[in-house]
Amino acid sequence: MSKKKIIIMGAAGRDFHNYNLIYRDNDEYEIIAFTATQIPDIEGRKYPAELAGSLYPTGIPIYSEDDLADLIVEHNIDAVVFSYSDVPHEYVMNKAALVNAAGADFILHGVRQTMIKSNKPVISICAVRTGCGKSQTTRKVSEILKSMGKKLVAIRHPMPYGDLSKQRVQRFATYEDLDKHECTIEEREEYEPHIDRGTIVYAGVDYAAILEEAEKEADVILWDGGNNDTPFYVPDLAIVIADPLRPGHELTYYPGETNVRMADIVIINKETVAEYEDIEYVRQNIRSVNQKAQIVDAASPLFVEKPDVIRGKRVLVIEDGPTLTHGEMDYGAGVVAAEKYGAAEIIDPRPWIVGTIKETFNKYPEIGALLPAMGYGEKQVKDLKKTVNAVDCDAVVIGTPIDLSKVIKIKKPFVRVKYELQEIGYPTLAEILKKFE
Repeated sequence: MSKKKIIIMGAAGRDFHNYNLIYRDNDEYEIIAFTATQIPDIEGRKYPAELAGSLYPTGIPIYSEDDLADLIVEHNIDAVVFSYSDVPHEYVMNKAALVNAAGADFILHGVRQTMIKSNKPVISICAVRTGCGKSQTTRKVSEILKSMGKKLVAIRHPMPYGDLSKQRVQRFATYEDLDKHECTIEEREEYEPHIDRGTIVYAGVDYAAILEEAEKEADVILWDGGNNDTPFYVPDLAIVIADPLRPGHELTYYPGETNVRMADIVIINKETVAEYEDIEYVRQNIRSVNQKAQIVDAASPLFVEKPDVIRGKRVLVIEDGPTLTHGEMDYGAGVVAAEKYGAAEIIDPRPWIVGTIKETFNKYPEIGALLPAMGYGEKQVKDLKKTVNAVDCDAVVIGTPIDLSKVIKIKKPFVRVKYELQEIGYPTLAEILKKFE
């Protein structure tokens, strides 16, 4: 019986996980290639032999998703597996139509095949979209668990943008670990808040091997999700964040709707800056697909240590990169802080953008008059630094989860915007998490 020829569509994360769990060392299939999108400079590399298993001694090539239709025809592909996140339902079906028209089947793998069971309790924190507030929710949950005396280990959704072989299993406990693993800005944004609170973080490529290591030093595993992807581990408690600033997305984005349907807890975040009608619309949508979930109302209040840096000044606002790009938000914490503390003007950075930052704006023109903190590689970090320091402004407002000044030297006065999760009314997360005492 001939092997089925497969292509896996991805973005250097979920695709590798699906491969590792379902296709590695499985001689029923021949994986012809991965395709890549969303993340710069992923295509043209290989999924290395050290990770690909015994059937692929030279590794598996990674092509641009733009080549997908041609690859299907050239290699007589039987099926294409869609394996990335944070896209509209219509987008997914457009890809299905492209694949079907080229002659192949289109596959979406379910959670039963793609989640691993841990021998420790697992709490998953996922979302409807990128930028809903997973980071502050994860911090809140970790603080509650630690106050209960639990030894917590966070496992972060993959962001393996460098040498994949070296990134098979990564452990982060200090800032030196971030340097050792040559972390991108996007990785630092997710790992630093954990490190600041004394929480060990694991990430990488092989999530079965990662779990095995994390279980050795944890009472509870905290799955820190990425984008709006589903968990890689079977959760004992599934927490999902919804965003009333993007009402309706909870039922129209993949796989965010899957998360809503699976959730034990849905947090409707940002309620103090959203319209009442939008909050209630989100609530009704959640109830329409998941009657069992508890709904927690919440806000993400902002904290700025030196508001005088903003007041009356012409400011450049830097926001989280993924939130502005494929997350499609047209503002974030930086803009809210600039308006709250009386900035005279938010300066449009586009006259000064250079290199790969200009390419980002070409790909995502809807970003507008904000600067996404893009830093997927050394070249992009350098271009970000050049752009920030070239912009004609009085001060810089940093709305990213990390202290960007530790990554790039900013030659102007700057201020960081921090935000935390704050529940409104009952139930609170502390009450919900008592079951883990």
